[in-house]
Amino acid sequence: MLERLSRGLTFIAGSVVGGLALAFVIVAVRPDLIRGDTGSQPVSPPAPASSPAPAPSVQATSGPARVTYAGAVQRAAPAVVNIYTARVVTERVDPSPLGGLFGDVLPQYQRRIERSLGSGVIVDESGHIVTNYHVIANAGAIRVQLADGRIAEPQVVGVDPDTDLAVLKIDLPNLPVITFGNSDDLRVGDVVLAIGDPLGLSQTVTHGIVSATARGHLGITTFEDFIQTDAPINFGNSGGALVDSSGALIGINTAIVAKSLGVEGIGFAIPVDMVRGVVHDILEYGRVIRGWIGIVPEDISDMEAQQLGLAHGGVVIAYVGSPGQQAGFRPGDLLLSIDGTPVDSAEDARARIASSKPGSMLTVRYQRGNSEFNVKVRVAERPPIAG
Repeated sequence: MLERLSRGLTFIAGSVVGGLALAFVIVAVRPDLIRGDTGSQPVSPPAPASSPAPAPSVQATSGPARVTYAGAVQRAAPAVVNIYTARVVTERVDPSPLGGLFGDVLPQYQRRIERSLGSGVIVDESGHIVTNYHVIANAGAIRVQLADGRIAEPQVVGVDPDTDLAVLKIDLPNLPVITFGNSDDLRVGDVVLAIGDPLGLSQTVTHGIVSATARGHLGITTFEDFIQTDAPINFGNSGGALVDSSGALIGINTAIVAKSLGVEGIGFAIPVDMVRGVVHDILEYGRVIRGWIGIVPEDISDMEAQQLGLAHGGVVIAYVGSPGQQAGFRPGDLLLSIDGTPVDSAEDARARIASSKPGSMLTVRYQRGNSEFNVKVRVAERPPIAG
């Protein structure tokens, strides 16, 4: 009897141990059964801590996440307009080569209408539009078309050939207005979008990065501080908007490197901080007010200086007018400093003189031969250049 009871207890104990072992295996394989999970939703692994957050918006779709700048375009594009101009051009027509057989032939001329395209940006609710001066220069007729299809004939409020900017005005209700950014905060590598009317294809958006800032010595305008970008800019984009990834205006697209040279991906825009100052002066005074001391500086190399009999290269005074003549400047003098700050280049000298308030005094140090001189000169207002 005792032997039979012992065998029964042994069997029960073995069964309990086997059941516990089986339960342990099941829990190890399917822990969700203990938590009550259905197992229909897999658990995604956590994102690596080092993954940077993307600058543009990321939209969830049925597939992979999509990076988009659509929000920036939606904010900026309505304020970008197309500009169509027409001007009458008179050109000489060569007479028939047979005309020379019968004596002198009077030259013949014909007139034709030349049309061009450009872009512009609405900068306030009053209808003021910023564009490039070269877009509307000498135009006999100007027409503006908004992104919503409305058309208006603007008036020219003012122009500034020194920076290749112009301000127009249209009278339409409920106008979209661009948001101004800050071009001083731009860094090489920042994402930018160019919005304009390239090749008459209506409003088009291209994308790239800031390739460089403070570009000068290009010979495009008198005062140069360009943003360089690789965002494709084509003919017709001139005067259009360069915006950042939030849709804020950071520049006015102005020029491209000639593609006939085989160069791609190099465009230039006027920084919005310069645009802001030009627009303010045109709206406030009808013109841009800049300082002038009657000199035209130019950069020369040491080799060029030796050919001119100068001690060394640098920034030379190439032309002297009033009030520079009264101050005693002569062509060939080397500019050394303005108000105690050394002059780095002709562009630097022009910009610093232009930023001086008319009526103020500047102390200019220059070199003539082996002698150096300091002179105080009263700043006048810079005369407008021929437009």
